[in-house]
Amino acid sequence: MDHRNRLLIVVDMQKDFITGPLGTAEARALVAPMAHAVAQFDGEVIYTLDTHDDNYLHTQEGQRLPVPHCIKGTDGWQVPEPLAGALHERQAIAIEKPTFGSTRLAHYLARRAASEAIESIELVGVCTDICVVSNALLIKASLPETEVRVNARLCAGVTPATHEAALTTLESCQVTVER
Repeated sequence: MDHRNRLLIVVDMQKDFITGPLGTAEARALVAPMAHAVAQFDGEVIYTLDTHDDNYLHTQEGQRLPVPHCIKGTDGWQVPEPLAGALHERQAIAIEKPTFGSTRLAHYLARRAASEAIESIELVGVCTDICVVSNALLIKASLPETEVRVNARLCAGVTPATHEAALTTLESCQVTVER
């Protein structure tokens, strides 16, 4: 089997969501196990970077979530070690996204699927209830016959309750949730 047929997508594992202003203990606990999962994954790895500009507070998102975060080029925009090293070692593809769900990622995967079969796509990362769920649903809508999975053990939500609510939503939309 061509390992390129299996994809792992690491969603927004950036310092601002881990140790920064939007960080949580659950997200901090994911860094080392996720680095291990990236290193061991039998397939190709892609990761997303939540990416905002200095004008973030003037955007619709910034007005509803007035916490500057993931400003491109800042320390908070970076992926922490040891995960950054694992992504670099795997030559993972980085995709910057300006909002929760990445249409760029979904289009990239759809174009790729048009020329080569994608057996499965697994998503991990933060925040389950915002960016993970948004990207999983965009991917599932773009590739309805591709197995899309979310590894709940390698995801963290804004709160444990909203994490669980997002997992329920994903299951209802035919995304496989691995608990």
